[in-house]
Amino acid sequence: MKKLIMMNGTMGVGKSTGSEQLTKQLKPSIYLDGDWCWKMNPWVFSEENKRMVLGNITYLLNAYLANSCFDYIIFCWVMHQEQIIEEILNRLHGDYELHKMTLMCREEVLRAHILHDVKKGIRSIDSVETSIERLPLYEKMDTVKIDVSEISAREAAMQIAQRIK
Repeated sequence: MKKLIMMNGTMGVGKSTGSEQLTKQLKPSIYLDGDWCWKMNPWVFSEENKRMVLGNITYLLNAYLANSCFDYIIFCWVMHQEQIIEEILNRLHGDYELHKMTLMCREEVLRAHILHDVKKGIRSIDSVETSIERLPLYEKMDTVKIDVSEISAREAAMQIAQRIK
């Protein structure tokens, strides 16, 4: 049976890097980052765009679920509320085994990650506080928590792969 891995966590915690590492360990796999569906210029957060993004995400996930080439589907996105995960899951078709993972880290580690991204021009400085404010939301979620404060993305991916196999 196909395995759908939904990886969430606050902005800057390492979801994308961890997902890339996970695709190297779980084969055959496909990886979708929800942020890719928001790559618009200018970036406009509106109800219309939100509907479009969710539609695009679920379209792609359903296509991956229907494709016989993949055993593992890795999807990462911020998903800071259970409602977001449920909205996506309610639109999916087919049989799959669901694994919900949350990457967590200490506040000072998160701050360092984001400030590093700010220096590289990947994020804006205002994302530091926004991301830190959302950290407690993930503690309450019905997911497996992986603390990445002291481990690399590769090590986090290894922990996730061991749980899933």
